[in-house]
Parts: sequence; structure tokens; C-alpha cells
Amino acid sequence: MALTKLKGNLERILDKNLADLVRGIRNNKENEVKYIAQCIEEIKAELKQENIAVKANAVAKLSYLQMIGYDISWAGFNIIEVMSSNKFTFKRIGYLAASQSFHQDTEVLMLTTNMIRKDLSSQNQYDAGVTLSGLACFINQDLARDLANDLMTLLSSTKPYIRKKAVLLMYKVFLSFPDALRPAFPRLKEKLEDPDPGVQSAAVNVICELARKNPKNYLSLAPIFFKLMTSSTNNWMLIKIIKLFGALTPLEPRLGKKLIEPLTNLIHSTSAMSLLYECINTVIAVLISISTGMPSHSASIQLCVQKLRILIEDSDQNLKYLGLLAMSKILKTHPKSVQAHKDLILLCLDDKDESIRLRALDLLYGMVSKKNLMEIVKKLMVHMDRAEGTQYRDELLSKIIEICSQDNYHFITNFEWYISVLVDLSRMEGLRQGHVVASQLMDVAIRVPAIRPFSVEQMALLLETSSGFAVRGITGQVAFSSMCEVLYAAAWICGEFASHLKEPEAVLECILKSKVTVLPGHIQAVFIHNLMKLYAHILHKSSTPDEKERAQLTLFVLQERLTPFMQSADLEVQERASTAVHVLKVISKLQDASEGDAVNELMQLFQGELNPVAPKAQRKVPLPEGLDLDAWINEPEPESDEEPKADGGSLDIFYKSSTSAPDFRDGYQGEGVYDETEHVQSDDIRQRQQVRRDALRVEQANNPHYLKGSSQARRSPSSSSQLLSPTEEIPVMSINLSVPLQVSASKKLSDKYLELERSKEASSDSKKHRSKRDKKKKKKKDTSDEEEVVENVAPQVISTMELPEGARLSDSEDDGRPQTDPHRALNIDLEDHSYPKEKPVVRVTLEPAATTPPAKIKISKSRNGVEGLKEEKAKRKKTKQEKEDKVAKTKGVNLNDDLDFWLSASNGNEGKEKKVVTKGETTIDETAMSDSKKTVKKKKETKEKKEKKVKKEKKEKKNTKDCDDQNNHLSEITTAPVAIAWKSLVDDKRLIMKYRVVAVPHDEHQVLVPVQLHNRSSKLIHSMIFNVIDSSNARLCRGQHEQDGVELPHKLTSQSRVEIPFAFAVADNTILHQLRGVLTYMTQGENGSVSEKLDFKLQIPSSVFLSSEPISGDQFAELLASQELLSKDKAVCEGIALSQAIDRVSRELSMRLVEMDSSGASASLYCRHSTGHHLCILMKSQADGRLSIYGKSSNPSLVSSVMEEMRQMFA
Repeated sequence: MALTKLKGNLERILDKNLADLVRGIRNNKENEVKYIAQCIEEIKAELKQENIAVKANAVAKLSYLQMIGYDISWAGFNIIEVMSSNKFTFKRIGYLAASQSFHQDTEVLMLTTNMIRKDLSSQNQYDAGVTLSGLACFINQDLARDLANDLMTLLSSTKPYIRKKAVLLMYKVFLSFPDALRPAFPRLKEKLEDPDPGVQSAAVNVICELARKNPKNYLSLAPIFFKLMTSSTNNWMLIKIIKLFGALTPLEPRLGKKLIEPLTNLIHSTSAMSLLYECINTVIAVLISISTGMPSHSASIQLCVQKLRILIEDSDQNLKYLGLLAMSKILKTHPKSVQAHKDLILLCLDDKDESIRLRALDLLYGMVSKKNLMEIVKKLMVHMDRAEGTQYRDELLSKIIEICSQDNYHFITNFEWYISVLVDLSRMEGLRQGHVVASQLMDVAIRVPAIRPFSVEQMALLLETSSGFAVRGITGQVAFSSMCEVLYAAAWICGEFASHLKEPEAVLECILKSKVTVLPGHIQAVFIHNLMKLYAHILHKSSTPDEKERAQLTLFVLQERLTPFMQSADLEVQERASTAVHVLKVISKLQDASEGDAVNELMQLFQGELNPVAPKAQRKVPLPEGLDLDAWINEPEPESDEEPKADGGSLDIFYKSSTSAPDFRDGYQGEGVYDETEHVQSDDIRQRQQVRRDALRVEQANNPHYLKGSSQARRSPSSSSQLLSPTEEIPVMSINLSVPLQVSASKKLSDKYLELERSKEASSDSKKHRSKRDKKKKKKKDTSDEEEVVENVAPQVISTMELPEGARLSDSEDDGRPQTDPHRALNIDLEDHSYPKEKPVVRVTLEPAATTPPAKIKISKSRNGVEGLKEEKAKRKKTKQEKEDKVAKTKGVNLNDDLDFWLSASNGNEGKEKKVVTKGETTIDETAMSDSKKTVKKKKETKEKKEKKVKKEKKEKKNTKDCDDQNNHLSEITTAPVAIAWKSLVDDKRLIMKYRVVAVPHDEHQVLVPVQLHNRSSKLIHSMIFNVIDSSNARLCRGQHEQDGVELPHKLTSQSRVEIPFAFAVADNTILHQLRGVLTYMTQGENGSVSEKLDFKLQIPSSVFLSSEPISGDQFAELLASQELLSKDKAVCEGIALSQAIDRVSRELSMRLVEMDSSGASASLYCRHSTGHHLCILMKSQADGRLSIYGKSSNPSLVSSVMEEMRQMFA
């Protein structure tokens, strides 16, 4: 035994440790790979020994080798042996190696479950701690499922060190095994109130990370987080909590009222810039939320903007960037607050950091108005001239176009100025956004008919100066810059709107004279096509013999110039040229034979108005049935092993090679263009070049001022040929400069419009200044100024967008999250503890319409009983609150955990405080009246009030007695709140749809329509789109997509239900709205996924806006006798008794029974519309068993719609 122990110690001494390994690698830099291979062999031998210390030393060396890139997965079993050691120093080495080399698919992980469970339950906190740290790096689904209960037990450990690590590890467990979230959530929630700040901070981090993707599931934790936010001093934890509140605020609008005050205090008090930025972000999120119902918090916005200005003015570039980023969020809802700092934003354009310049550009996008648009664009263009970097200059150009074109050119009042700006941009050098400028020129010309004459004029000038887009390449060939894309738009506009051209022949000549063949193929094709449009216009306009003769000459020129394009390498150019040449031949034959109307036939080819096409129009076209885009149209030819001969014969099909025909890619009229593909030159050209070289060599030899080379160089024939080579053979190298050498003209085309605008403003300012002397003159001049503004209206912009036939109303969009995102599985309703097998029903809490609570209504001393109702309501509310308090005390429930109670508690406290303050102010006013005269006056007033009060009470007692006598036969009516019944919408073999209509409190132009969907099939239903065809008086509130349907994110498993609320805007709430709609969805069929469609008809009744109000018999009679109820309607129903009709009308139409005759044959009912219109109903039982219903109202559409509802109800 002693010998074995001695042998093990000697082995440990003789083996290399980690320090020796590192030292050896550094000493063997030249043979590092060989040395490491030798060390790995030694490590393998050490791992085979039984001594655990030797194995631990070997594993430590393997950990280092893994850090420098060597694979150690082969030693997985040996690493587990070291992990199982009882000694902490060895165990730590094992878990370190495991955290580096193990992953979720490592096969040996199945052997570690019991070992890890044993280490987690160790009494040594450091053993458990290192286990928790290592497990977080390689945990997989099996380990998370098997160890979830053990980890939840550690959440209740007495040691904060263990609790903190266990809380953090639970996040990895949830990602790998989502089913563990629901049972672990209560314990995780308890850790938010842990006495140890480290554990508390860990719990906040885990919950905030979970809520980042699925915030609605953690809305119930808002009271706890609010308490932590107002009591914690840990800035990093506050940042996490405030970020979470920013995500929760859109889900719960009432939360914004709670957050404004503490967040404002933090903004005032904190010195940490990171916390300040997050506070400002959350305040912006609160104020952006439209449904918060809060008044305008201009003070909070001004505070945020001032703090952001401090960040932007800071020298730290990171803070400056964050300030601009937050400022852009405020700009969306409060642009005026940001526009006050326009000078600061413009200064950021000169910053050396490109990212800051781009953020400043984004801010300028939202700061423009009709007044400052020209000024801002001018500054951006001046800045573009001085800016460095092609990418940034391109971004500037794109931003100028975005600023001008936003909201269908809403801010542009002078489109001539905008066309001039686009022309100026196209002439700037060093830009690569020619296609953007071209698209914008065409869009303006199409959408704004009034600007077409000016656009055509400017495009003709562009075509005339098209040589300005030409540049010289590296080898000296002529090419065009990327801004030549503007020529595409110029040619198209001149051809499409040729009727506005003053001299179409000159434009046609400009196109033919330019170096068309050097342009890209798609521009050549447009040139050819629009040459035909121009010729058709010239032919149509020619009436005199001279004009007809010139048109005939133009025809011959076109035939001659278009023929070479038939041999172009570009198929589109070749096809268009062939078509154009054949059309011209046909026109020539018709003109020679004088047959038919050739002019009109040619004009018919180009007739029709072009309109803008809606974005994503192609995506909205449904795929025809039976069309498989992945299938082959023709079967592919079998691949042959033999390589085709490179004889180039196949290329002659499309264009002739240089050996068979002369090259037609040269410019016209003797302007030769260098061709890169042409390497063979004729002997004549070579001889002429040799003569020029010889003459140049003689001239250099006789020139005493020419520096000759050395004698050795002269002996070398190669060097002499290099010395005497002609300059024309020296290649011209293009220098890629970020700033062009050519200085742009100081006077741009668009400058004159800016100067004109400034002169107008100066003249209007001078008029206003002079008019201050006389008020009458001022009024006259103000009105004249207003008339001038009205006259300066921007031309009409066509905003309608065309959609193809059969286009869908909506196209499905992905939510952006990949399907493999583990957070998808963590979207769990944590408040439901029933663990349902099927998908739980999504419920929406609806506020019922104004109904009377279940209590007996007693007629009070007031005339209409309103004060008595208020007293009864207050008493019931008080008793209900007392019962809740008692239940809470007995059960030990903290009411602050209830979100609704917590959010509503502040409103009650505010009301109480207001009452106390008002009462205090009244007391102060009363004690301040100490004057004797005021006292005497006060006594007289009190005496008169007492006398009036006595008279009033006597009168009310008399009225009350009369009411009791009249309604003696009616018992005390008990009205209970009735749940609104569900109405059937669609009953399909797969899906059942039901709905109900609920009025929105305090909003008479909006209703809420909850729709219940029930999947009665055995297949999954998904990708549902709900859409309703809007009418003139009612429409579905869709949010941003006003023309599309509403995409439902729910998936219905078999026999599952979901309830989804939809909001409808109602313009006229006194009529019955009938809307047609459709629900499309995807389900599994016999041959895969199939798309189904359900048509339905939805009704929004006017009775939703009715409310039952107490009214006495006398008041009802007076109302009927008055001239207010002029509209009448009648309905006759069969098969229903009077008592049943009264019961249904009272429940479903919110009507109140006023009186009923002693025989029970007739009854009077009353209700009131939200707009204030009265509705009186009389029901009579006829002798033949029918029921007659008479209605009178102050609104004709209201009584008609309610009577129609009754007909449907009793049908």
C-alpha cells in the first residue's frame, strides 16, 4: 500500500503540469505542431493511469489545448471521471473542461445525470456552485427535464450563493425544457422579494429576459416590479425593470399613469447616463401609446428633449448616437418639440462619425414641413458637395428623395423645384444611385399631370447633354457612370409624353447621336422603344407636305440606325430592334401604297394612360390552381460527358462574331468606341502604328532636351522599346476619389426657386411690418396674404394604386422570429394553473353596458329617483369592498398583487385627495369671512335657503305619492346584469364562429365585437385572416393596414376555442349596420395543406347604444305629449306573449318598463340613446293573439332600426 502511494507521488512529480506545457509551447515555436502532438500522446498515457490527480492534471492540459483550437471531444469519458472526484480542486478542473468541450449533442452527457444530481445536493456550497456554473454551458433537454425538480429545490436554499446561481440556471432550463416554466414560476416570483440583493437581481434578470419576447405573460408582475423600481438603488437592475415596463406599457394603458411620476423623478435625479437613456425611452413609450387616455404631458416631453440635447452635445460619440436615436422616437409623436432643436441636428451632419451623420439624416426626415423643405434640401445638397465617402453621399441622396417623396409628396408645393433638384442630383459626380433618381423622375411625371410639360423639357436637355455621363475606363474605353440610369427615365418620359415636346425631331436626333451602344442593355432597349413613340408622334403631327417629307426622312434614318441593334448581344435590345425595324418597314409600305391609315394604326400601339402600381402587387396575386412553379416546363436534356466544341458557332444565332461581320458597337458618325473583346487588329492598323513609333523614336533621338536612358538601357532592346513607346499606349488609370476633382457649379438649377421663395417671404414680412401701424389695414392685408396662400396650392398628385385582378386583400407576413427560436415555446399563460391538454381559450374582459345592479329600486325623494340610485350604489360598493377586505384577511391574500386592484387604487386615492383639498379650501374661505357686514348677509341667505328647501320637500313628497299610486300594481322590479348572448355567425363542418356586440364606454362611435372561434374538426387550423368589407358608416379598425385583413396569430388545435375582440368604428350609431366579411384559414386536407374560406354576415345593431334610465309615469306622458317624438314606426308579431316580449326587450334591448295596465294587455317601455334621443315603445296584445308594437322617437333612423331588430327578434 505504501509502495503504491509512493509510486503515485513520483508519477505526479515527474509528469508535466500545465505550466510546463505552456512553457514548452513557447519554446518550440518552430515545431509547435510536432511538440503539441507529442504532448497529446503523453496526455493520453496519463489518462490511462488510475491516479485521479494525474488524470486531473491531464484534463487541465487538455483544457488549455482546447483554448488554442485543438479538439478534445475524444476525452469526454475521462473528463467525466475527473468531474466525479470528491476533491473540489479536481472537480473544478473537470467541470471547466466539460463547459468548454461538451455541447447539447454530446453522447456521454447521459452518464452525468446522477452525478450532477449528487453534486447539486452536496453540503459544500462550492461543489454545488461549480456544478451549477458548468451545467449552464452544456445543459440539454434530457438533463433539464431530469434535474428540474432538483434545481427548484435549490431555489429555497438557505445559502444566497446557491440561490443566485440556481435562479440564473433556471433560464437555461426553461429554454431547453419549456414545460418547467409553469411550475417554477411561483418560486421564481418569490425570489423578486428575496432579502439578498444578488438573488433579487438575478431573478429580475431572468424574468426580464423571458418577458423580452413574450411580455403579456408577465403583466401580473407589474406591482412587484414597480415596488422594486421605486425602492432599489441598483442602476443595472433599474435598467432591466424600466426596459420591461417599456414593453408592458402598450399592453396595459393604465400602467402609463403609474410610471410617469417615478420615471420623471429618476430623470431629474440620476447621474448615470445609461439609466437616464432607458428612463427617457420608457417615457416615450408611455406617451406614444395612443390608448393611455392621458392628457398631453408637454412638461415630460420637454424634460426628455432637454436631457437628450445634453446627450447630443456631449463629446462622447456613444452618448451622442443614443441621444439622436431617442430623439427620433419622440419625433414620431411630438415633432414640434424636436423641430426646436433643428440647429443642433444640422450640426451633427458635420460630425466625423458616419453613423451619427446618418442618425441626424433620419431626424431631418421627420422635421420637414412645407415651409422649410426647400431650405433643408438646399443645405443637404451643399453638404453633399463637401461630404467624403461614396456610401455616405449615396445615403444623402436617398434621404433627400425620401424627405421630398414622403406621404405622396405632401410637403412639395412647387414640383418644378423638385424636378430641378433631381436633375441637379443626376449631374453630381461620384454617386451610385442613378436608378433611384430615375425612378423618382418617372414617378413624379406619372403622378403629377401638371408637371409633365416641365419634366419633358428638362429630360430633353438631359438627353442633349448625355455625353456628360461618359467616363474613361482603365484601358481607355468609353463607359458611362451609374448615374446614366437617369437617361432611362429621360428617354421614357420624352417618349410617353411626347405631346408636350416642342421639338420632337431634335430629341430623336439627340438619342441617335449619343453613344447608345456603350449604355447598358436595358437602357438601349428603352431608347429603341421610345424612338418609336417619338416617330409616331412626329408622323401624327405632320400635316403639311414639308412636315411629311421630314417624317419620311426620319423613317429612313431610323431604319438605318436601328439595323445594327438587331445584332446586339443583349436579347432584349435585339428583340426590340427587330420589332421596331419590321414595324417601320410595314409603315413604309403602307405609305408608298397609300393603303389604310398608317398613322392611326401606329398610334394605337402606344395608347392608354399608365397609372402607378401598388407596392407588393405581384405578391398579392393568388397562385392559379394546378400551377406548379417548381415543375419543369420542358424536360431537361440528359447531360452528356462530351464537352461541346468551343467553335463559337452557337453564338452566331444571336449575333455575328467579329470574324464574320464588322463590329457594330462603335459610336455613330465616326466616333469610335474601344471594345474590350476585340483583340485582333488588321495589318493596316499595325503598319500605321509602327510608322508612328519610328517617327517618335527619331524625334526623341534628335531632341536635346529629351532625357535618354543609360548606355546599358540603350543596349537592351526591351528597355529601348519601353523608353520609346508612344504615349498613346500608356494606359490611363482611373483614380477612385471619394470627392470629385471637378468643382460643381455654384449656381444650381433649383437655386432660383429657393431664391424666389425667400423673396416672397421677405415681401410678406415687410407687408406685415408696415401693417402694424393701422389695425384696419392689417386686417385687409392679412386676408390678402391668406388668399395668396390659398392660391399657391400644390398640383394634384395621383394617389390611387392599381392592383392586379384577383389580388388578395392581405398577404401573410412572418413575425420575424425564426421557427427554431426557443422563446416561441415559452409563450405560456402563467396565470392559468389548470394545465389544460388543449389550447386554452383566450378571454377578453369586457365592460358591460350600463345595467342596473341586482338590487331593489326604491323611488327616492327626488323627482326622477337619480339621487336615490346613487346612494344605493354607494352603499353596495361600500359593502362589497368590506367583504373583499374580510376575504383577503381570512385567506391571507395581498390585494396589491392583483393588477386591476393595484392600477385602480391610485384613481381612488387621487379622488379622495381632491375631495380633502376642496373641503379644506372651503373651510379657509369660511373662516376668512370675519367682517360683520358679511356675517349679516350670510344669515339672511341661510334663512332664505331653509324656506326654499322646506317648500321643495313638500312638493317632492306629493310627486312621490302620485308615482306610488300610479305604479301600485307593479311590484318592486329587480333588474340583474345580463350577459350579452352569443349570436351565430358561421356554422361550418370545421369551424364555428359566434359573436356579440358590446358598446365601448364613453365612446359613441366605436363598438367592440368579440368573435369566438371553435375548431370542431380533428385537424389543426392556422394562418387565419379576418376581413370585413367596410361600408360608408361602419368599418373595421385594422391599425396600419387599412386595406388588408387582420391576421390572427392563433392556431386552433382540435376542439379548442379562442375569443378575439375586434373594434369597429361607427359613423352613424342610430342605424342597423349589416357588414359582409370573410375568414380564410389553412388546414390539413387529404393532399396536404388546403386553404378554406368562410363568408359571413355581421350585424351591428343600434340597440347597443341604448340605456335604460328611470322615468316616472308623468314624465313619460309629458314626453309623449310633447312635439319631440315626431318619428313613428309599427311592427306586428305573432306567436309571442306580452310578458315574454317585455322580458326579452328589457334584457336584450336595455329598455325599462314604465307602466302596465291593470288587465295586462298593454305596456309602455322607455330607453334613451347615447346621443340623447328618446325612444318610447307601446306593446298591445290583440284579440287574435298577435302583438302590436308602436314606436316613437326623436330620430327616424333610430326608431326604424330598433323596430327592425324587434321584428327579427320575434320572427
